[in-house]
Amino acid sequence: METFRTAKLASPDTDDAAFTALYYPWLEVPGVDGIPRTVPPCGHMAGVWARTDAERGVFKAPANQNVRGVLSIPTLLTDARQGVLNDKGVNCLRVFPDRGLLVWGARTLSGSRDWKYLNVRRLVSFLADSIHQSTTWAVFEPNDDRLWATLRHSVISFLTDQWRQGALQGRTPDEAFYVICDDTNNTGPTIDKGEVHCDIGIAPVRPAEFVYFTITQIAGQSTPAN
Repeated sequence: METFRTAKLASPDTDDAAFTALYYPWLEVPGVDGIPRTVPPCGHMAGVWARTDAERGVFKAPANQNVRGVLSIPTLLTDARQGVLNDKGVNCLRVFPDRGLLVWGARTLSGSRDWKYLNVRRLVSFLADSIHQSTTWAVFEPNDDRLWATLRHSVISFLTDQWRQGALQGRTPDEAFYVICDDTNNTGPTIDKGEVHCDIGIAPVRPAEFVYFTITQIAGQSTPAN
């Protein structure tokens, strides 16, 4: 008899939780032998992520999107059942009239407000990796004001483009991000260690997960007599 080890999910208060996303339920899809089979939704979700990235950008939550190539969904969820799962950070797949099967959630397992939403975590990872790769030219350059100014200009230009695309919130670039790379964070000790410090802060756009409407009926007013 074989023994299987069940991997534990990351705790909501750990860094790993921000890089973990759960989807429910499983999906029924055509099998290679022509016989339908039930599979976990991870492959389909990877496709939804890629499609959303290509059509809108990493900053767009990969939700309210159709799941393609599915025959049926064995488990139909109600609003009440989804509410319980949603509080646990589980992203649900729902069937809606005239809209088909949709991804109806974009959360990570993280309990942190900063990393609650999947697209925010992915956006920050994308920005960090992009900036890192585009600034490798700075290695072994003289660590002085000229280098700091060039780095600031490069990072500010990139983040401004992201803000224009809608990835960052704020009416102006100054409200959307800040970049510090000068003698305030590049001091004698850091320079002696061969380090260049560039501190960046961003205001990512979070998804409108719930939309509330307040509808008020206006009573008809009688026309005053002449």
